[in-house]
Amino acid sequence: MNKQLFVPISCAGVDHHNSDIGALESFCFPDETALLEKARERFKGVVLLQTCNRIEILVLGHATSLEEFLLEQGRSGFWIMEGQNVLQHLLRLAAGMDSMVVGEDQILGQLKKALSISQKAGTCSPIIDLCIKKAVHVGIEVRKRTNINNGAVSIGSAAVQLAEELLGSLTGKHILVVGSGEMGTLVTQALAAKDLTAIYVANRTYERAVSLADEIGGKAVSFDSLYHYISLSDVVITCTGAPHPVIHSDPLCETLEGRQWPLDTEQNPLIIIDIAHPRDVEDCACEIEGLHIFTIDDLRSVSEKNLKNRKKEAELAGSYLDCELEQFISLINRNSANDMLAHMYTWAEAIRIKERDRALSRLKGSEAEIAEIIDDFTRVLVKKLLVDLTYSVRSSTECGEIQNAELLVKAITEGEKVCFRKED
Repeated sequence: MNKQLFVPISCAGVDHHNSDIGALESFCFPDETALLEKARERFKGVVLLQTCNRIEILVLGHATSLEEFLLEQGRSGFWIMEGQNVLQHLLRLAAGMDSMVVGEDQILGQLKKALSISQKAGTCSPIIDLCIKKAVHVGIEVRKRTNINNGAVSIGSAAVQLAEELLGSLTGKHILVVGSGEMGTLVTQALAAKDLTAIYVANRTYERAVSLADEIGGKAVSFDSLYHYISLSDVVITCTGAPHPVIHSDPLCETLEGRQWPLDTEQNPLIIIDIAHPRDVEDCACEIEGLHIFTIDDLRSVSEKNLKNRKKEAELAGSYLDCELEQFISLINRNSANDMLAHMYTWAEAIRIKERDRALSRLKGSEAEIAEIIDDFTRVLVKKLLVDLTYSVRSSTECGEIQNAELLVKAITEGEKVCFRKED
């Protein structure tokens, strides 16, 4: 790696590598727009990525400033990186190589969504925009060049795989899926391939439950009947987007008592796999006898098997990402000149318009066609006069000669004396 990044880019966060579900929930920012607005006061560009197993904030700024900012927000226990390590991380992230389920595709949509929220909040600078879009582009290309995303490649499908491992087989079982969003869809799609007796789908908006259930030949149930269908199920996989628990301890305890036949000495056990973030099941429910609750943390065993199976594909993807990293660094360095060039072209455009209008005023009574010709002529002339300078400015920033690039622009726009800084 010979390239060096000269733009201050930093990233910090927590993820499944260093944090359990409790730490992730504590670090989460419930109001993403509010967080972005606070960050905008300190950084030129910010994007926030929040998924079920990672929370990351990417900024155009230095790592020390980002660390101070997060500490001010009451966050701790996070990793932090800067420079080209951030770009390398983004490429691996988009490629699915840093995911709990290696090769999963959902991260691409999650990155796009994070970028969209940043754009709407007015915190997406051109450099941040370029970082996310380049990472997504490379992530798509990795999946075309390798088989890294073949097979079960989502948290939803991993949850189904865990259920199968816990029960030995899902054949003939009754499964209830709570939530019909993106994750619920992934879960039901994975379940549809199993030989189940019944798939129930519950959602607060009944119409959405009906829509998803119809797609996979399941049965939609209303939220009012939630505990009744829990009692009928062997496994409950819950993955709503609710900001608070939707499955509570007391009614759950009553539900389990109802699963016990009069002559049974023990309760009929129930498995709940809670992959929601924040969690859907009340914390105290884990104390209920006969109830076995599993969370995203318990998917790590599935993740390890997945990584082993995809090791060769991950190696192929890694080689491709190494090549892309150098191009990524050059792209960011070159685009760091945009603000300088925008200033120069604004200056040139002001002069062009002024001189065009002076010329037109001397051609009183001329036809509109002549005025259009003069306007086009002056615009093309300015572009051609500045094309070589634009190349020089971009080349300077790419090589890290930021000060020289600034001097070039100031020499043109402000008439300052050029005294180039000598490299050591």
